[in-house]
Amino acid sequence: MAIKSDQWIRRMASQHQMIEPFEPLQVKQYQDKKIISYGTSSYGYDIRCAGEFKIFTNINSAIVDPKHFCATSFVDVNAEVCIIPPNSFALARSVEYMRIPRNVLVVCVGKSTYARCGIIVNVTPLEPEWEGHITLEFSNTTPLPAKIYAHEGVAQLLFLESDEVCKTSYLDRSGKYQGQKGVTLPMT
Repeated sequence: MAIKSDQWIRRMASQHQMIEPFEPLQVKQYQDKKIISYGTSSYGYDIRCAGEFKIFTNINSAIVDPKHFCATSFVDVNAEVCIIPPNSFALARSVEYMRIPRNVLVVCVGKSTYARCGIIVNVTPLEPEWEGHITLEFSNTTPLPAKIYAHEGVAQLLFLESDEVCKTSYLDRSGKYQGQKGVTLPMT
């Protein structure tokens, strides 16, 4: 298994629609304004966050239970900026829709710009033959409110290609998050 280069990413995006929309270069500026970069990098792809957020709230004093998740624990926000309360978190989704090949595993790591501000991005691995928008979790580990910018880079994807195909893919086992669109809450 090896980490794949920018040339491999461009080829897979072109031939297999692995990333849509796809940006073949690294974008660092938009309309004369500096932004947090997104697009193809040397050995990865920096994804963007869409402007759909679910901000965690304790207004209803609910217990966070992954087996019986209460959707009223979130406030929906559609905006160009998301303010995450101190020591809290928000869910969002990627702008990009992903289609992972059967012999590829994708690992997502946060961008250093956010990490240096105490904002942690968490995403589970994207398994072979999974497809959908990526649900992103932003944890604000600081005692201050934190900003997330929509339509700018938030995390980097690293593509690991195996020399053999897996026996059972995410599609084969009918994974519950297959084809997800929008911000997807926990399912059991």
